[in-house]
Amino acid sequence: MKVLSVVGNRPQFIKSGPVSAALRDAGIEEVGLHTGQHWDPELSDVFYEQLELPEPRYRLDLHTADSEMMRPAIAAVLAEERPDWTLVFGDTNSTLAGAEAAGDAGVPVAHVEAGLRSGDLSMPEEHNRIAVDAMAALLLCPDEGSRKTLQREGVSGRVEVVGDVMRDALDLFLPIAQKAPTRPRPYYVLTLHRAANTEPERLRRLISEVNALDGTWFFPVHPRTRKVLDDEGIRPASGLELIAPLGYLEMLNLMASASCVVTDSGGLQKEAYWLGIPCVTLRPSTEWVDTVRVGANTLVDPADPRELGSALANAAFPADAPTLYGDGHAAERVAASLADGHG
Repeated sequence: MKVLSVVGNRPQFIKSGPVSAALRDAGIEEVGLHTGQHWDPELSDVFYEQLELPEPRYRLDLHTADSEMMRPAIAAVLAEERPDWTLVFGDTNSTLAGAEAAGDAGVPVAHVEAGLRSGDLSMPEEHNRIAVDAMAALLLCPDEGSRKTLQREGVSGRVEVVGDVMRDALDLFLPIAQKAPTRPRPYYVLTLHRAANTEPERLRRLISEVNALDGTWFFPVHPRTRKVLDDEGIRPASGLELIAPLGYLEMLNLMASASCVVTDSGGLQKEAYWLGIPCVTLRPSTEWVDTVRVGANTLVDPADPRELGSALANAAFPADAPTLYGDGHAAERVAASLADGHG
């Protein structure tokens, strides 16, 4: 069996690590394709190096997030390799492009992180999730809630609950990450990268709100966010330290000792939960609804972030937090599901 794995951005590199290992262990040939959606070395190459990912056979190097530009190049690879499955991860434009190109080529699509919904159709990611799940032959869910969502939507593919492969990665790499020195406590971690939050006026309001808060903040700055900060002359206060984007191990190390994580990232919401760190999410909704339900994550609408201070003051990780999103063996189940048949 041959699987074409399509990845393009930071979370997908992380997710693909344990899956690649599980595919090898199951005797399944994997062909890696990197779309180039994230092409900066600090958002791409560093993850291949740190996680010891196999070098992708195909690097499109398109330097774009436009799925329509990715599709023809992915289609050419599909025609060359003729895989049994196309494996896509998450909800990015690379996910959509890979699924659409595979659909055009008649190759079954397997979707890791199927069934997640935030309910916010203003987010491109929500449209991508719905579209990819509708065309997938195999839908690999992180939890039972996602499976129930897919049942309600009446998808035609085979639905299986496997857990979250990012949990596999965290369990594997956290002991390595924590060997590095840590920063003096207490401190907060901030990340902002979503398109809506990097619009100049919104980003200005968000940084202003953080500047008004006490404490030490570390802010690994995404290249898109950095450009807006520089172009608009948005300046951090003395307590907010802008640092370069971090590799996976460095980011785990930084988060593991934080008092709270403030983010608009989906992946960091989960990682904070697994690390036992309270989270404040600068979004009006989240696909990881259970983290909010159990009290570990608080939503603050970034269009009006005046509640950030109170959310931060009240942020606490619940003592009785349940296990969410798997047991660290999701990648093995992904490989087994792919081996079970062609959708």
